[in-house]
Amino acid sequence: MIRILIVEDEKPILDTIHSIIQDNCSNAEILGTARDISSAKELIIKTNPDLLLLDINLPDGTSFELLQQIENPDFKVIFITAFEEYAIKAIKLSALDYLVKPVDPIELIESINKAEETINKSNNELKLNALLSNVKNLSEKPKKIILNTAESMHLIDVQDIIRCESDGAYTRLFINDGKKIMISKVLKDYEDLLQDCGFMRIHKSHIVNLNYIDRFEKADGGYLILKDQSSVPVSFRKKDQLIKMFDKLSKF
Repeated sequence: MIRILIVEDEKPILDTIHSIIQDNCSNAEILGTARDISSAKELIIKTNPDLLLLDINLPDGTSFELLQQIENPDFKVIFITAFEEYAIKAIKLSALDYLVKPVDPIELIESINKAEETINKSNNELKLNALLSNVKNLSEKPKKIILNTAESMHLIDVQDIIRCESDGAYTRLFINDGKKIMISKVLKDYEDLLQDCGFMRIHKSHIVNLNYIDRFEKADGGYLILKDQSSVPVSFRKKDQLIKMFDKLSKF
């Protein structure tokens, strides 16, 4: 049994979510509903839920502000949003789940079932702390990323990632302290997450942090030497883009 609290300010959406859960999730108990931060905080403290279904924009602030007010959060969160790009990026980096409005009933049911299977309270606090770090100052680029492996969960500063390398259905991330972390996600997932954080996909199998480029070697088709002395090939179609970037930087 998973104990759920719904926080949503739009009553028709709240009622729809409530009905979907009641009619389709026999494994779920709805502890209550809230439509603003103050009543949500009171309910969280009173009921100690396993799962929050949490709208991002509330009448008295954002759900991020709500989470900042909860000490030692030990619940899982699924955000509900009308697709705000900054929020989606922060949520993905923090390895948290989200649903886009209008809520699809099948996606909601699947998310609740998944939440029940994967609840791990010691990990939830780490994920929420990463999220709050990423949205603390929305004018800045996200700083933290959660990397889940079969054995552990890593909280990494985005700028500590040197490069990402494809390995079939997996991606290997190279960290500046020498760690190599293998994640069961394809490289495209990290291209989408990191493209606004100073990373560039330079090859079908490689993404690099531009801050770690040491030099571009034009021989043998072209390849980058990074500051950790690793060598990364550059695809033909990315070569001109890289050369233009180097030419632009050389003028400063």
